[in-house]
Amino acid sequence: MPRVVVFDEFGGPDVLRIVEEPVLEPAAGEVRVRIEAFAVNPLDLMMRSGALPAVVPLPHARLGVEGTGVVDALGPDTTGLEIGDPVILTAVPNASVRGSYAEYTTVPASRVVARPAGLGVREAAAVWVAYSTAYGALVEKARMRPGDHVLITAASGGVGRAAIQIADRIGAVPIAVTRHAAKEDELLAAGAAAVVATDHTDVVEAVRHHTGGTGADIVLDLVMGPGQQDLLNSARPGGTLVAAGFLDPRPTPFPTGSPLTIHSYRSFEHTLDADVVARMAAFLNAGVRDGALRPAVDTAFTLDDVVEAHHHLEKGLHAGKKIVVTV
Repeated sequence: MPRVVVFDEFGGPDVLRIVEEPVLEPAAGEVRVRIEAFAVNPLDLMMRSGALPAVVPLPHARLGVEGTGVVDALGPDTTGLEIGDPVILTAVPNASVRGSYAEYTTVPASRVVARPAGLGVREAAAVWVAYSTAYGALVEKARMRPGDHVLITAASGGVGRAAIQIADRIGAVPIAVTRHAAKEDELLAAGAAAVVATDHTDVVEAVRHHTGGTGADIVLDLVMGPGQQDLLNSARPGGTLVAAGFLDPRPTPFPTGSPLTIHSYRSFEHTLDADVVARMAAFLNAGVRDGALRPAVDTAFTLDDVVEAHHHLEKGLHAGKKIVVTV
């Protein structure tokens, strides 16, 4: 029988185990996907450890919100897809019940899109969460335009790298923020127009320098925490800050009295909207086709080594690139 990764209690990577389960038939309007690879995301670690605010029912919980594979079966009244179509998952309803850490999963047909031609299986497994988050925050929410100076925190992470590439493709000017000056060359090579390393540079002064004194038009805050105040001071009056991450767990009061437009952003507000998903998919396909958009994959593990994949992410050995598990 097909294999599935489950956990019966919250804890470290070792709570994960592989079991065998019968293949489920897709319900009306659903597809069954034979998973070829999935990515390991920080959200998965939060679910596994019990840190996620949402309820994760135990025992026998599953993981995985990202992956790619081939349509294996169609449920009744499912249209627009054929058996054998290569797809990527755009959203996994009830990931704790039918997450992508498995050889097969079923999802609504509206929650998959065609796999972009030109992406290998490993890259396709790692592309959607990062690029849909960055696209949704910058294009759909902040209305990024050519020429905009865009300040991107946690720039060496998966979403940060995607944001740099998306800004470049649109013609905006990405300014990458990182904690370590050692990452400067890597981020410049990834497409950043400038890099601000907070271990030796004042953020506000550096951004003023790189924007000719005007400040950033858009700030993508993937960190939050007390450092957000410096980001607010780095933006021009009338600019936009999109808070789309929570890497710093310290409380971040919602800014008041700021001359900026402030948005809180979670990707599901767009990945559950069919019209926006269609725009995301079209942008991704075009970017992959012309070489502008390409996920950075660190290490590929096998399903048998899923515990080690979680250890690898927790230890920070991935250097901000995506970790993929092949099935």
